[in-house]
Parts: sequence; structure tokens; C-alpha cells
Amino acid sequence: MFERRTEEAGLNSWPALQQLLFDGWLLRFAQGYTKRANSVTPLYPSLLPAEEKIAWCEHLYKEKQLPAIFRLLSFSEESQQLDQLLAQRSYSALDRTLVWSTRLSSAWATENPALRAISLADWLPIYRQFSDRFSELQHVHRELLERISSPLIYAALYQQGTPVACGLGVLEHETFGLFDIVTDPEQRRKGYGTQLTTSMLDWGKQHGAQYAYLQVVDTNLTAQQMYAKLGFQESYQYWYRIQAS
Repeated sequence: MFERRTEEAGLNSWPALQQLLFDGWLLRFAQGYTKRANSVTPLYPSLLPAEEKIAWCEHLYKEKQLPAIFRLLSFSEESQQLDQLLAQRSYSALDRTLVWSTRLSSAWATENPALRAISLADWLPIYRQFSDRFSELQHVHRELLERISSPLIYAALYQQGTPVACGLGVLEHETFGLFDIVTDPEQRRKGYGTQLTTSMLDWGKQHGAQYAYLQVVDTNLTAQQMYAKLGFQESYQYWYRIQAS
């Protein structure tokens, strides 16, 4: 299934500091930096009783002083069943996210001189400024990015020598993932997000990508409209269930 391949690429493109496979479930740990890197994702059918596995996961995350968080996939029957069990255990549902994809055509194989591939050291301050994310766990963010093993681009779009938008692109085989697409808050509604995205798709196509995917929160209607105009369509969804405190 294309959804499963996209899911694998997405997990590889945002590594954790530690991870553990447990009877079909992938447990990831990264000192609490992002839910994606600190949650349990069911990948394939299990053999052990679900209640027993949930309790064990809760124990492992408690040992690391983290809440147990489950990341559930719309195309997975096991996720649907697990969602009901977690609701019964008073887990809260939050952050439904849409995974959109598109097939890349030769039309993308052009270059935009305003796009620059820059170093991680140069990209991180731009991203933090535009996204207003100045966490005490910035060192974890950097370490997660340094763990990405696939070819990638730290991209920034410049106008008159000043960055106006940035993003991360990760290429795995023929699948290109776009992450952390953000525009300078003072430069929004000028089309820079679209320019950045199309330029990054150009880069992916030139480096052998046949498909592209991205993730967008279901409440971000502005981004969804932009991506729809670029030919992206929904492939699947995921959401989180987080343990009650």
C-alpha cells in the first residue's frame, strides 16, 4: 500500500533518539521533543493482548518521565481498535493531521534561483525565528535532524538577500517528504510559501523523486488550500491519543 510506504518514509525522515519495536508497535523516545518522536505507532498486526501492551508502554514512558502518547493511522484496522481502547482509558484525542501526496511530473524539473540549499547551522536560526519555536530542547531538535540518514535539503527562499521562507525536504528512494514549511510572519500572503514549496519539489524531482508527500494539521485550512492548488491530495490521516495526567 502506498500509505504504508509513505508512513515508513515519514518515520525515517523524523528520527527519534531511541526506538523500540514491540510486537508490531514502534515506540519512540526523544526527551519529549515533539509528539512524533515520543509516541507509539502501530505498524502491523499484533500477537499479544492490547491491554497488556498498553500497560507496558505506559510503564516505559513513565520511566522516562513522559506521558504515554499513541499515534494512530487511519488506514490501520489495529489503530481503529486501539483508538477505542485508549478512549476507554481516558486518553485524550488531539492534533488530527492530514498526510497529502502527489505524483511529480517533468513540469517540476525547473530551478528557482531564489531558493538556496543552506547548512543546518544556517537553517535552524531561520526556522526558529519564523516559527517562533525557541524551546529549551533546541539541542534535541538539532540532534534529530542530524540523525536523518537520507539525502536532504535545508531550503531557504531569499528575496533581496533576505530569507522569507524555509523548509526541510528529505528524499528516500523515489519518495520526497516536505517538512517545516514556514514563512516569515511579516512576509505572509505574498506567495512565498508557494514559491518555496514548488522550488523544493523541483529539487526533489531533479534528484529522482517520483512522489512527494507532506503533513498538515486538519485545522490549517490556508495551507491545505495552497497544497491542493499544487496537486496534493489526501492519502491518509493520523492523530494522537495522550494519557490523562
